[in-house]
Amino acid sequence: MLTVDDSVVVRRIVTDVLASDPAIEVVGTAANGRIALEKIAQLKPDAVTLDIEMPVMDGLETVKEIRKVDRKLPVIMFSTLTERGATATLEALSSGASDYVTKPANVGSVQESMESVRQQLIPKIKALVPGHGAPAAPALARPAAAEPARAATPVTTRERTGALKAPRALVVGSSTGGPEALSAVLAKLPANLGVPVLVTQHMPPVFTRLYAQRLDKVSALRVVEAADGDVVVPGTVYVAPGDFHMEVVRRGPQTVIKLNQGPAENFCRPAVDVMIRSAVATYGGELLAVILTGMGSDGKLGCKAVAAAGGQVLAQDEATSVVWGMPGAVTREGIADEVLPLGSIADAVQRRLGPAGRVAPAAAPRTTAPAPAVRSTPFGTTPRSTGSAGSSGSSSSPSARPSTFRPAAPAARPPQGRW
Repeated sequence: MLTVDDSVVVRRIVTDVLASDPAIEVVGTAANGRIALEKIAQLKPDAVTLDIEMPVMDGLETVKEIRKVDRKLPVIMFSTLTERGATATLEALSSGASDYVTKPANVGSVQESMESVRQQLIPKIKALVPGHGAPAAPALARPAAAEPARAATPVTTRERTGALKAPRALVVGSSTGGPEALSAVLAKLPANLGVPVLVTQHMPPVFTRLYAQRLDKVSALRVVEAADGDVVVPGTVYVAPGDFHMEVVRRGPQTVIKLNQGPAENFCRPAVDVMIRSAVATYGGELLAVILTGMGSDGKLGCKAVAAAGGQVLAQDEATSVVWGMPGAVTREGIADEVLPLGSIADAVQRRLGPAGRVAPAAAPRTTAPAPAVRSTPFGTTPRSTGSAGSSGSSSSPSARPSTFRPAAPAARPPQGRW
C-alpha cells in the first residue's frame, strides 16, 4: 500500500490506520504526485491512496499518469466534503480513480479521525484488491484484448412462468464503480423513456447534487437530485440525495418523492433497499430493478421483494463490475432474470420496458407537492440517525429538501491488484 498526501499528519493517520490491519502492509508514502509515480515504479504497491490537492503534481494529474501505464492498480482518492472537493473527486473518478473516501471533518480528536478513516478505507481496499474481499474486476475502459478475461462465477437466473408485467418504473442501485457504470447505462437510454427512473448511488451530500448535474449532461433523460415532494414523472431520473433515504409514495393521484433520515441500512444512507421497498409498495410487480457494481449486499432484499411481487430484476455481471458485491448478492440469491455485462444492460432495460422503453409523454416541468418543513443535514454517508424509521425506512418526521435541478457525469474506472 502506498499513501500519498502532502500533509504529514494525514500521512501518519492513514499509515497508522492501515498498519493496524494485519492483512495490509504500507510499503511507502509520498508527499506529491511526482514522488508517488517514482515510488509506484520502484515499490510496485497493490493499491494507492491519493490526496487531490497537492503541490508539484496534484491528484487529478497523478491519476491520469498512473492510468497511462497501469490500468488495474486500485487508486482511492481522499476528498473533502465540499463542493470543490466533490467536483475534483468526480473528475478523478472519470479520469480513472477506483473509488474515494472523505476526509474526517468536524471531529474532536485524532482517534475519531483515525476511526473515520478506518471505517471508510479498509473495507474499500479489501474489496478492490483481489483475494482480500469481494472480487474486483478488470477495468471497464480497458481494451478488450489487453489480457485474458477473468473466469466468471457460474450464475443461475430465475425461471419464470406466465406473462411478465409491464414495468411502470425503473429503479437502479449502485455503489463502488457505480458512477461510471450508471453513466454508461443512462447515456444509452432514450429521452422519451416512458417510465420514471429512481437511482440510489452510495454518495455523501454535495457529491450527489454534483453527480446528478454531471449525469444530466451525458444523458438524454432529465437528471435531478431528488427533493422531498417532487412529483415523479416519466422520462426523469431522480438521484437520492446524500444522507437521505429516498422513497416513492402515492399522494392522491400522484406519485411523489419522500425523503427521510431514518437509520442507515446496510451501513448506508441513502440505501438501495429502502428505495426499492417503497417502489414495490407503490408499483407492485410493475417494476424493473437493476443492480450495478458495488460493495456489500444493499439491494438484495429489495430485489427479493420485486421478484416476489412478480417484477423483473437485472444484475451486472462479475467481469464488468468493479466490485461484484451488490450484483453478486442478487445473483447468488437466484432472483435475477438476467445477469449481463455493463454494455448490454441499457438494451435489456429497453427490451423489458417494452413500448414504455421508447415512448414517454411530454416532459412536465418539475413540480413539488406540499412537503414538510426543511431540516438541516449533517454530512456523511452513514451518519447517526436523526429520525426514527420502521422497516420501510420512513421517518415519523421526514426531512424535506428544497427542489433543485442539477446534472451529472461519468465516473470511475475499475481496479485490481494486491498490496
